Amino acid sequence: MAREIERKFLLAGDGWRPHAHSAKRLEQFYLFAGEDRSCRVRITDGASAKLTLKTGRGLSRGEFEYDIPLEDAETLRDSALGRVIEKTRHLVANGRHTIEIDVYEGALDGLIVAEIELTDEDESFEHPDFLGAEVTGDERYLNQTLALRPQVETPEPH
Repeated sequence: MAREIERKFLLAGDGWRPHAHSAKRLEQFYLFAGEDRSCRVRITDGASAKLTLKTGRGLSRGEFEYDIPLEDAETLRDSALGRVIEKTRHLVANGRHTIEIDVYEGALDGLIVAEIELTDEDESFEHPDFLGAEVTGDERYLNQTLALRPQVETPEPH
């Protein structure tokens, strides 16, 4: 079984920006979503698409991801639950890890969240100053919640 072990943080400023080495535009939406499972489609830079199935809750979850034809993803967009999430993902090298910083747009404009994927739940990593409060497990910051909740509270910058 494929596992995703991910910690999530709010940002404590823009100190990450000079360190971002690449960015990609993401559009994602959900086809179904339950308390402990979801099916998401993500379109990257308008050029490729993936279907992702996630199971479980919390820090470590099952994740199964498959390439799908872009045309299929665009057709499935019409079946999206809730809103289509639009964001730009910036990558920042951080020791042996990469921090992914998602800058949300549209209805979620103003929200910026950092994620770091780990190989083990207890794995340590460098904690740069721009990482603010940890929100791992806080359902308000799950992309599924952001897509399905009609009103989203955007946190004040630190």
